[in-house]
Amino acid sequence: MSSVEPNSMNADRTQAPDFSKLNGLVAAIAQDAATGEVLMLGFQDQEAWDASLRTGLAHYHSRSRGRLWKKGESSGNVQRILEIRLDCDQDAVLMIVEQQGGSACHTGRRSCFFNRVEAGRLVLDETPPVSR
Repeated sequence: MSSVEPNSMNADRTQAPDFSKLNGLVAAIAQDAATGEVLMLGFQDQEAWDASLRTGLAHYHSRSRGRLWKKGESSGNVQRILEIRLDCDQDAVLMIVEQQGGSACHTGRRSCFFNRVEAGRLVLDETPPVSR
């Protein structure tokens, strides 16, 4: 039995997400670089991935509009990408961003994760989650 060379598992991996698993989409998470707060979850297709890499600004695939969407195109609240990571299966993207403008959420809130589940009910809680 031969051993696997360190990093040999990476030899066949591409530098792009695997768009083949979810009808051409991958989950794309935006995380604030300064605070570590998760700001939002969106989806990217190949076009959004390419636009993000090309411009350094977060782009997503709008499922409701069926088109490319640059975060902040109407609000001005853009996300400047500082780092990109892919998960182990390469079907999820983590973008470490500098959120420019006050909000990442279309509701005007800083984060899309303002609903906390407490005793089976949703409670509005706009404070950043804390480590417990």
